[in-house]
Amino acid sequence: MKRLVIGMTGASGAPYALCLMEELLRQGHEVHVTVTEAGWRVLKEEHGWRVERREEALREALKADSGLLHYYPVRDIGAPIASGSFPCDAMVVIPCSMGTLAKIAQGISSNLLERAADVMLKEGRPLIVVPRETPLSLIHLENMAKLARCGATVLPAMPAFYHGPRNLEDMVRFVAGKVLDQLNIPHRLYKRWEGSC
Repeated sequence: MKRLVIGMTGASGAPYALCLMEELLRQGHEVHVTVTEAGWRVLKEEHGWRVERREEALREALKADSGLLHYYPVRDIGAPIASGSFPCDAMVVIPCSMGTLAKIAQGISSNLLERAADVMLKEGRPLIVVPRETPLSLIHLENMAKLARCGATVLPAMPAFYHGPRNLEDMVRFVAGKVLDQLNIPHRLYKRWEGSC
């Protein structure tokens, strides 16, 4: 089982993060999560969450075992995930706003999520960012290229159609599955391409 850090930002695409965390928890992986203020706003807008009781809302939505899901407020810069001495296997920022992506690329740590991502890069651990924006400006592209050069994996939220999605959930599961592929975690979230005649 793996220990993973998940960061959610204010980019549209909260379903990707929820699907990913549901699958990780279902498989028994340990999930440490932090959500930016804008990320909570997106959860409210896209899912109708009442975000006054944040940790409770997250646990309820994910039906999470208290031993596997660990939540940290984004302002808690003293949380375990802020330190390189905290052992973990990887971090995923999903969805990743262009503002957060830019700060990570420039080494700016103004909150816990950005600090945790900075720790992953400095410790040489896997960092996956899942940007959700279109169209992309040259600034966006250059920041993504910089992160890639620094060792991060840039995995844009780009659903595919070759697996025959029947609904929106299938498209969400595809993106979450691609993240799991990068983490080397087996899953059945989407049907893999087997070639054609």
